Amino acid sequence: MKKLILILSIIALAGCKSKKITPSEPKADEVVQLALNQINNNQKNKAYELGKRVLMTCNTSKFKPFTNSEATTSVINNITIEKLSKTCTKYRQWYGTFKDLELAEVYQNTKDQTTVYRFKALYSKKVANKELRVFMNTDNLVSAIKTSDWTTTFTYNK
Repeated sequence: MKKLILILSIIALAGCKSKKITPSEPKADEVVQLALNQINNNQKNKAYELGKRVLMTCNTSKFKPFTNSEATTSVINNITIEKLSKTCTKYRQWYGTFKDLELAEVYQNTKDQTTVYRFKALYSKKVANKELRVFMNTDNLVSAIKTSDWTTTFTYNK
């Protein structure tokens, strides 16, 4: 009888043991790099032209505002000649004259289908290692534009 109680107690204790939770499968990367031959040339050219238009403002002090067929309302409202002038003053002093954009990489966010065009921004001073990211949404509109220091490793952040 004592053995039976002991065995039942052990079974009861074993039943109360917490279960080990295994982590679920990791999510597939939400951002994937696209081969340059996979991208839509019309969208690529549009991203290039609109990105270049923003940075050329630093050379000309003139900016043609984006239209509703080029950019989202938030981008139109956020990119103003006043904001660009502040940024351009610093950029011209530190990096010199803006020359051109060179497409480096293209990524796609598989969750929302945003395409990120990553350009190297070329300036007259060789110390400049800047990048311009142009985010294009599924409606072929610029949904964000971002500049930062160039890094070889891509991290997605809007």
